[in-house]
Amino acid sequence: MSGLRDALRAVRYALPGLAGRWLLETDAAAVAAAAGRLGRRGFGTTFGYFHGDEGGPAQVMAENLRLIALLRGAGTDSYLSLKAPALGFDRGRVREIAAAAHEVGIAVLFDAHGPALADPTLELAEWLLADFPATGCALPARWHRSRTDAARFRDTPARLRIVKGEWAETERDCPDHRATYLALVESLAGRAAPVSIASHDAVLVERVLEVLDGQTPCTLEQLRNLPRHRTVPLARARGLPVRLYLPFGPGWWPYALDKLLARPALVGPLLVGGLAALRPAQWDPATNARNASCEATRSS
Repeated sequence: MSGLRDALRAVRYALPGLAGRWLLETDAAAVAAAAGRLGRRGFGTTFGYFHGDEGGPAQVMAENLRLIALLRGAGTDSYLSLKAPALGFDRGRVREIAAAAHEVGIAVLFDAHGPALADPTLELAEWLLADFPATGCALPARWHRSRTDAARFRDTPARLRIVKGEWAETERDCPDHRATYLALVESLAGRAAPVSIASHDAVLVERVLEVLDGQTPCTLEQLRNLPRHRTVPLARARGLPVRLYLPFGPGWWPYALDKLLARPALVGPLLVGGLAALRPAQWDPATNARNASCEATRSS
């Protein structure tokens, strides 16, 4: 039996990479076109490049620069979400991307990764802020250290994106993620620079928007492929902007499939959203995904 369990476990962790090779990649041109369509519907956009196993820092930089070139003159309300580890924390490459983005009127923000990568990521964001004041970073609410990091950036012009956090910080991870998220947001209420709320939890979104609205510039951020029919109206009712995160690159499908295996209820929304990125303009993911996603939302 142990041999069978080991074999099944090996298949489970190999499957995302294997299946990802057979799925059509969402590239820079596809997400740039999607940003234009979404902009006409009143959505801002964030772009996140997911590199493949063979993609090094040079390729990651090249793909981000390619997207920036495609956005020149597009007039979209967008920013670029960078993964500092994929760029080797190379300041030269990061500066080149930030300078190119600045020329077309978009900023960069650094995604959060595991706890061990937090210090070099935030140091890079802080360094870039000196020359590019619109630079931002993501803070995982489930981490104890994020309260200190929030205080560090509170009075800077940095955009702060608050996420639940994919990785636990310690073995004593707080089980009440809503409470830690709300506490982190409360510590930022009243700052002059923007705070982005990245959550699909409608109960939590309603509470944090109440805290920030009227005190702090804030935006609701949503992963394009996940249900948002309960969260977006909460922001719209307050006249707050909504931004959709558009992933692209060869590493996106393996990453997404890995998450699907951990949370099968997300299958419908992620697949519908992924196919939407490859369809023509008349394909409306917000409308067509609703029926597929309702059951997944109720069970999450």
